[in-house]
Amino acid sequence: MATLISECSEWKDLQSVAGATTKTHLRELLKDEERCKSMITSYDGIFLDYSRQQVTTEVMKKLLNLAEAAHLKEKIESMFNGDRINKTENRSVLHVALRAKRDEVIHSDSKNVVQEVWDVLDKIKDFSERVRNGSWVGATGKPLTDVVAIGIGGSFLGPLFVHTALQTAPDVAEFCKGRQLRFLANVDPIDVAQSLDGLSQETTLVVIVSKTFTTAETMLNARTVRSWIISALGPNAVAKHMVAVSTNLKLVKDFGIDPNNAFAFWDWVGGRYSVCSAVGILPLSLQYGFSVANKFLQGAESIDKHFKTTSFEKNIPVLLGLLSVWNVSFLGYPARAILPYCQALEKFAPHIQQLSMESNGKGVSIEGVPLPFAAGEIDFGEPGTNGQHSFYQLIHQGRVIPCDFIGVIESQQPIYLSGEAVNNHDELMCNFFAQADALAYGKTNEELKAEGVPEHLVPHKTFSGNRPSLSILLPNLSPYTIGQLLSIYEHRIAVQGFIWGINSFDQWGVELGKSLASHVRKQINATRTKGMPVSGFNYSTSTLLKHYLKVNSDVYSSTHDCFPPAILPPK
Repeated sequence: MATLISECSEWKDLQSVAGATTKTHLRELLKDEERCKSMITSYDGIFLDYSRQQVTTEVMKKLLNLAEAAHLKEKIESMFNGDRINKTENRSVLHVALRAKRDEVIHSDSKNVVQEVWDVLDKIKDFSERVRNGSWVGATGKPLTDVVAIGIGGSFLGPLFVHTALQTAPDVAEFCKGRQLRFLANVDPIDVAQSLDGLSQETTLVVIVSKTFTTAETMLNARTVRSWIISALGPNAVAKHMVAVSTNLKLVKDFGIDPNNAFAFWDWVGGRYSVCSAVGILPLSLQYGFSVANKFLQGAESIDKHFKTTSFEKNIPVLLGLLSVWNVSFLGYPARAILPYCQALEKFAPHIQQLSMESNGKGVSIEGVPLPFAAGEIDFGEPGTNGQHSFYQLIHQGRVIPCDFIGVIESQQPIYLSGEAVNNHDELMCNFFAQADALAYGKTNEELKAEGVPEHLVPHKTFSGNRPSLSILLPNLSPYTIGQLLSIYEHRIAVQGFIWGINSFDQWGVELGKSLASHVRKQINATRTKGMPVSGFNYSTSTLLKHYLKVNSDVYSSTHDCFPPAILPPK
């Protein structure tokens, strides 16, 4: 049987000091300036301070020893070398190749994949420029100024995060004037209505993102939007108004899309790691231009290089990954709050939720052995200061939840009001700095009594402190730094999986629900079209299905295409 990382002496060494470490309050740890200096590092404009984590310099040395015991360096090299480290699917893991420089060499099955990547990037550049300059037009000759990207999971969350972060950046605003980019993910028809509301078929280009072109939710949404286009422009318009990101050219053609208008990606790209492929770069290039999307790729590549070559003591993704392993598996903190003090990063936490929880939400090792220790994190978050008026109460006085504070030095949209003590961005960042200290130091009974707080309120106003956090400062929020931030978290999550000895690159946990949904789908269709009674389910599911079908029976009596009022085709 394969040896689990928890059986090695380095793991047990960390276990032996975990209890004592948490008993040393962060108030005391933060008095040690030499310790704090050793826990601050930077690279290419990114500044990391993890001195508010519940670690000593001794613990950090032991975590680095654990990395060596887990063969972390060799595993990172195997990933970059294109080895098939995704063993359950027998695939390479090469999202780093998606942002490699044109002259780099990265192999998969003895073939340099970087050239293939750049062939697709060149195709994206050519196509997006033709759409943007009006040489590619719709069926009626009008320019295509509105893009709807249809995909789900990794085909949606990553591109949405990047788009949301970019759309308020002043240096890219000039590139997207008069253009709209929307995302359609949920199969709920409400999402269809919201995504198409106010759009005209004549000016809309649809990007369907599905590797196999069989993803149930995505393809139903694609057929729905295809019907919307045909309702106004006729069936021949599909070839001018719909393109695909897929590897299944046969199904792309059968759908009505010219296979020449399909943009490839590869089995060695996991969905949640695919934003740097055509999945994200095509819609982003259509909205902002390829040059902006390429700067995003360059930022990600900067961190890839850092991750691959920098010693672990100064390696930002490695340090973050080791600290997460410490918090989860040794200190018993199952969750992590991602707190960007920047509204443009409002979709960052939802993307990391999928990236982290789908990657590391595993209960067995890569060899299939059940894990005797906790792995994976529960990720959630909101931008500051909104989150402070939402869930910070629990973080300060309830459960201990390690926090990632992400700040931006230069605001995308600075405002200066005369007479104010600080400007708006300064006010935001005052909270960024203060919250980390509040969590670390807390407030004692003695301090409250000295302030004259009534005795009966002292327990309610006491803050225990000793709550770990780390701070990441970006110089600005630009295409380049957005790429850096993405790459930091991608590699951090990989480090966690490499240490735990799990496969961070498969996602079998999503398959069971899909399989069961297919049985329900067949039942609903049989009941609606043939009057077949509900059967083959447990009592609870049968009762729910019968109630749903009975109450809902008259809604789908129509035999022709029907759209919500928001997207009714023009008469």
